Order: sequence, then C-alpha cells, then structure tokens
Amino acid sequence: MNTTIAPTCTNEGLSVSVVVYRPDAAQFAQTIESLATACDTLRSARPGVPVHLYIVDNGGFDDVAPALDALRVQGATCTVIAGHGNVGYGRGHNLAIERIASRYHLVLNPDIDLARDALVEAFAFFDAHSDVGLLTPRIGDEQGEMQYLCRRYPTLLDLFVRGFLPSGARNFFASRLARYEMHDAINERDVVWDPPIVSGCFMLFRTDVLKKLSGFDPRYFLYFEDYDLSLRTHDVARIAYQPAVRVLHHGGGAARKGNAHIRMFVSSAFQFFNRFGWKWL
Repeated sequence: MNTTIAPTCTNEGLSVSVVVYRPDAAQFAQTIESLATACDTLRSARPGVPVHLYIVDNGGFDDVAPALDALRVQGATCTVIAGHGNVGYGRGHNLAIERIASRYHLVLNPDIDLARDALVEAFAFFDAHSDVGLLTPRIGDEQGEMQYLCRRYPTLLDLFVRGFLPSGARNFFASRLARYEMHDAINERDVVWDPPIVSGCFMLFRTDVLKKLSGFDPRYFLYFEDYDLSLRTHDVARIAYQPAVRVLHHGGGAARKGNAHIRMFVSSAFQFFNRFGWKWL
C-alpha cells in the first residue's frame, strides 16, 4: 500500500528517504521535526525549493500521520511506501530511489537529528563544487562528541575490534581504530576530500549520481550496504566530508542489538569482502 499525501517533485529540489522497521515513535518524530526545521531554513534561503519525503515502512509502523505534521506545515510533500514487508535497508531505500526525480536525494536514518542550517550548508557546498556527488556531514552523539563514521578500507580485525570488543579491550587497539576511523583527517573545521567510506545514516547525493549507481546493492539485507555504495561512488564522482553540515546520531553498534544483528553483520561483511577484497590484519 502506498499513501501519497501530495505529488512528488520533479527535476528540482530535494527528496528524502527514511526506511523504518518497528521504529521508536518518539525518536522518529524528533527526526522528522528536525528535518522540518532544516527544510524551513532551506526555504528561507531558497524560496520555492520543493522537498519530498518518502517513508518506507518495512513493518511495525502503524500511524505515520502525527509525525508528518511538522513537515507538512513547512510545505514539504510526503509519500508512504508500505505493504512490501521487511525487505532490508538498502532495498527499502531503493523503493524510493527508483521513483525520485529530484536534484538531490538524502538517504536518512530515523535516528538522525539535523541541525537547523544543515541543508542550507549542504546545498551551498554542492553549488560551489560541481564534481561532488556525495556529501557526508559532521556527525555528533548525544554527549556532544564527534562520531568518526568516515572509514578507511577495513580489515577483519578492525571490524571485530570496533564492533564486538568491550570498551576496555578496545583501548589496546586505540591507534589502530583511530587510523581506521580517520581521526588524523576528520575534524570540526576542514573539508576532507574523498574519504573511502562514509556512513549510511546520512548520505546526501546528487540524484543523477545515485541513479547512475542504481542505488544500493539489494543483496545486502542490513550492514555494509553503505560501505559498498561509498566505494562504487568513487568510480563516478567525488565524495566530501563537510563539517559545516551537522547532524546528531542516536544509533548504536550491531553487538549491542543482539544475536540477530550480529548474524546479519557477519553475513554482510562476508559479502562485502568477497566483492571488494579480503584484508585480514
């Protein structure tokens, strides 16, 4: 079942896709409210720019209407895509990506809060850099600390230490993790060009680039679909980390989400390394 609140925009503006599966209703509402505020700021800077949100319901989300009120007030339009079951993260976003005809498309997690000026800063950066096809923001956590979610190409040891060791044990691998997470390059001030891998919690694309890549590889159910898409993006466009674009991330790692997530993480990691090459230590 698809519920369209208003027609989608064409050839201009911004489209956004959010995939949800049994979401925390309060957190989702907070994400949508922050998106609405960022859209309001964008419309003040660029009057008339169309914004269209796609909510892809993979299951367990019964009533989206209250969460969308703030967005509708700002003039954005919305489509709910539902009834397809839990098809996974990447395939869920692809259900929206195959429909879009915008200039820019934002892949957004339902646990991200956008800064008020995030979209204004992002659009300005795209205007100034025509070769950039994908932008990743400064991502903070609930304590105000930076999350280093840009990555160099991982080894199996990096993934195991980062994802599954307790914090005390990770201290023994601090320098290794810092290199993997690009602590030497990512900061609060400087644009970083072409980080190898960026996080799928907020990926802002030029739509033509995303279409050229055919969106996410649907063979990943959950985890590593953003690693895969990042590496493929380098073949057709530049990627930029822009710290002036700021978001807050409420998410957590696979090991803290239970055995099912651990199994999905391992399965997706196996597929990723089979495609791009194995690195052990």
